[in-house]
Amino acid sequence: MSLEVENSGGTEPANRLSLKRHDSLFGDAEKVSGTKHHGSGGSWARTLHLAFQSVGIIYGDIGTSPLYVYSSTFPDGIKYNDDLLGVLSLIIYTLIIIPMLKYVFVVLYANDNGDGGTFALYSLISRYAKIRLIPNQQAEDAMVSNYSIETPNSQLRRAQWVKQKLESSKAAKIILFTLTILGTSMVMGDGTLTPSISVLSAVSGIREKAPSLTQTQVVWISVAILFMLFSVQRFGTDKVGYTFAPIISVWFLMIAGIGLYNLVIHDIGVLRAFNPWYIVSYFKRNGKAGWVSLGGVVLCVTGTEGMFADLGHFNIRAVQLSFNCILFPSVTLCYIGQAAYLRKFPENVGDTFYKSIPAPLFWPTFIIAILAAIIASQAMLSGAFAILSKALSLGCMPRVQVIHTSKKYEGQVYIPEVNFMMGLASIIVTIAFRTTTSIGNAYGICVVTTFSITTHLMTVVMLLIWKKHLVFILLFYVVFGFTELIYLSSILSKFIDGGYLPFCFALVLMTLMATWHYVHVKRYWYELDHIVPTGEMTTLLEKNDVRRIPGVGLLYTELVQGIPPVFPRLIKKIPSVHSIFLFMSIKHLPIPHVIPAERFIFRQVGPREHRMFRCVARYGYSDVLEEPKEFAGFLMDRLKMFIQEESAFAQNEAEHDEASEAQTRPRRSTQSVVHSEEAIQSRVSSHSGRITFQASQSVEEEKQLIDREAERGVVYLMGEANVSAGPKSSVMKKIVVNYIYTFLKKNLTEGHRALSIPKDQLLKVGITYEI
Repeated sequence: MSLEVENSGGTEPANRLSLKRHDSLFGDAEKVSGTKHHGSGGSWARTLHLAFQSVGIIYGDIGTSPLYVYSSTFPDGIKYNDDLLGVLSLIIYTLIIIPMLKYVFVVLYANDNGDGGTFALYSLISRYAKIRLIPNQQAEDAMVSNYSIETPNSQLRRAQWVKQKLESSKAAKIILFTLTILGTSMVMGDGTLTPSISVLSAVSGIREKAPSLTQTQVVWISVAILFMLFSVQRFGTDKVGYTFAPIISVWFLMIAGIGLYNLVIHDIGVLRAFNPWYIVSYFKRNGKAGWVSLGGVVLCVTGTEGMFADLGHFNIRAVQLSFNCILFPSVTLCYIGQAAYLRKFPENVGDTFYKSIPAPLFWPTFIIAILAAIIASQAMLSGAFAILSKALSLGCMPRVQVIHTSKKYEGQVYIPEVNFMMGLASIIVTIAFRTTTSIGNAYGICVVTTFSITTHLMTVVMLLIWKKHLVFILLFYVVFGFTELIYLSSILSKFIDGGYLPFCFALVLMTLMATWHYVHVKRYWYELDHIVPTGEMTTLLEKNDVRRIPGVGLLYTELVQGIPPVFPRLIKKIPSVHSIFLFMSIKHLPIPHVIPAERFIFRQVGPREHRMFRCVARYGYSDVLEEPKEFAGFLMDRLKMFIQEESAFAQNEAEHDEASEAQTRPRRSTQSVVHSEEAIQSRVSSHSGRITFQASQSVEEEKQLIDREAERGVVYLMGEANVSAGPKSSVMKKIVVNYIYTFLKKNLTEGHRALSIPKDQLLKVGITYEI
């Protein structure tokens, strides 16, 4: 809680100061900090610094696409020489429309206080409309979460209508949630396939100088590189980015230089491809074959979603600067140069990149290409880790350990379990598919599906939050949605040629995420329906003859109100409660960060002499939990502050009551009013002085008691809930709850590790829920 002192110009006496109470637990439940952080801004020096680092983190994927785009677009060779102009024109305008216009100049601005990605869009929407399926949102949230009063207009009325429809429709909530986890699954698939296709295509170039190498040997060399890549992830994005940024910068210089060389030497006439008419001519000549080839063209924009997903590592200006000044010119020149080379040597389309390199530059380029392929993998891995860390905080994944790898920059994370599974899957895909063509078919589906999901969520953001004019929204949805639909229809035609792989990934991941979230929501509702009312605390303690033992006890619960059903079970089995006892809730708000000063919310549970409290610790989805000692110390400090503020508020209420009662007594004359007023002030002042002294003494004693009990030790209590489907449940529900959820819980979740709770201070209380 917080207290504010009001004094109108200093005209009222000191004892008439009005203390306004902002009781924390509900009215202040989602107060948003306005502090600056890593993703939201900074000086130009810092922006340039981040722009350089971003080159090494988020552009490796899109920057290494020239290794395989032409070979994937023309798998059966080039039939007409002018087809090169049509494909080059498609590549140029695809780069302009999707990464540049859509992402760099529109989507990046839909970040959630500096964080990007599918879940950031979902959490941004959920802050403006109650679309989350976990019922821990409160009516007062909208009053403090970036809320601003706007003048009524057509856009605002439309936004209110959209908000009402989203909140009243369960189907709309499920669709938005499904789109979000599908997008996350596709990014995970992208993060698995990027290392496979990038490393394999780069290593394949060695056969130009060593033709005796078999494809099997190339595959095993690629596997060794992939193993090393996933092994170094634990060192963190910050260190990896600084290592890779100079290398990828050299890569961009080399491919731009080689592209310019090929353009001048072979055919400068390919610059005609900037005329989009060549796209029309290409489709007229090739018909259905031209449409199918779009599945190869779209690979030129792989890794675009990484710009948005990795925004938490950088900022908008840094990404815009590095994209427009470094990536786009370099990659475009490379594609133009390759097209100029193929105009003379169309038979080399199967290995365009390495065939087009001048002989003296082959080995330097080959080495840099290998390193750049590793960087391409790093780009999507960084994005996958960032998105999954958000999914964890929103209750869509089992609790796993999230390691923040940079003390200097927020949002740079590493998840050991996920890293292991993605690394294993990437190696299996490389061994099983063996060629970049088959992997490319799967890769394109991941990329375009993610684009389409972002477009749909962005449309909701424009309607609900940005409140843009309807013409602008329609233009955005039609242009980008139609472009992505064409590419998606093309890439789906290769479903049986490897395109099924991302759907298998997505199906497995979505099943796991949906199962976890479904049971999580059901469990929350069960606990909410079986809470013990706070007013019954005294009866509950007396009934079980509970004694108080030394120390501080923290009982963790996901409920933000009421006494969880695990507490009666605890005191029934062990009829003792710590001298200071807190019902502790860790609540993740749909915002990236909550400043420490706004972290804790307290409320007294039962009579004051029980010394039992409700505490909600609020975190943003990008915040890191404190170490146990730091957390306990901070918690005790804020608890003492709460006790002092509660006492001040109670004292203020008593003074106001006495003053009001005295002032309402009848008075006979103006003179008697003066004397009566003076007498009243004297009596109230004297009495309030005694109250102040007694209250201060009581508060100090209580604070000293908290310090003593904290020194005796803090014990963490957690409910170990076994969730099972009810006897009348359907077969599908029993499979989901009793088998899939139970398997995930036993093998992936360690709640005390995720909450940084030391094992030697942990006590688990078993309880079974039937849902």
